[in-house]
Amino acid sequence: MRFKTPTPVILLAMCLVQFSFGQKAAETKDTKASSTASSSPKPKETKEAKASSKDPLKNFTAEQVAESAIFIYGRGGGRIILNQIRKTAIERGKISYTNAEGRTDHATYQRWTQRAESLNKEKVRLDQEFPGARYSLVFNDEKIFGIADDAVFTPREDASKAFENLIVHGLEALLRYKENESKIDAAGKEKVLGVEYHMLDVTDKQSRKTRFYISAKSFRVMMLSYDKDGVKYRRKFYDYNYAQGTLFPFRSLLWAGEKIVEETEVGTITFGQKIDENMFSAG
Repeated sequence: MRFKTPTPVILLAMCLVQFSFGQKAAETKDTKASSTASSSPKPKETKEAKASSKDPLKNFTAEQVAESAIFIYGRGGGRIILNQIRKTAIERGKISYTNAEGRTDHATYQRWTQRAESLNKEKVRLDQEFPGARYSLVFNDEKIFGIADDAVFTPREDASKAFENLIVHGLEALLRYKENESKIDAAGKEKVLGVEYHMLDVTDKQSRKTRFYISAKSFRVMMLSYDKDGVKYRRKFYDYNYAQGTLFPFRSLLWAGEKIVEETEVGTITFGQKIDENMFSAG
């Protein structure tokens, strides 16, 4: 079953339904008070009020922006479609890392994800093959360990942190904010190169905050940012397309400060296939 991508006008109407119902309820409740005061002169409408009434987008709450994005990523079905289709994910592609000395290492990768009711209960395995090495990183039961030649090892701290950041500071932090019991706050709007963004701060139960830059036109996440150990990270998303009826970015770049430290190009992604539980085990 295919879903048509809604026009901005339709999307706006859907997202403001809750706002409209709230307005009507308030109006009904205050009918008597309004009727008794109807004979008094009406106050002059301010310039700010006029501007706000002409631009409904300015009235968007943080939740309405987040739910609009979820609606778009689920191609009109929102979290219901995302939960149905993305029970598991198998992703394959290429990745490159640039270290502090400027040396770039290239690898092919495979990533397996088994969806859980919240991100902290996810099971994720990332296999990477470099020209001279091959190893896996596994996230299971909120712990990270490595596997190389069937032997379990403790990864370096920087590798563990980068892997954890990929999970907790990724798109799923926004798309599943309710399941994660995260707090969301509107952080205003910003215009970059003529493109206007809603900015949302999503803070999980471990107080890890991610700022999302969501296009005011398409409601796609074009960038996210977070701070870690005094370093500001930014991840930008490119090449959006639909995979099994859900929206997915096939390329991303990660900055640490002003330097690109990671580039990922997804070759294929498949949702819903069965994954062997032993893949996430330490043996």
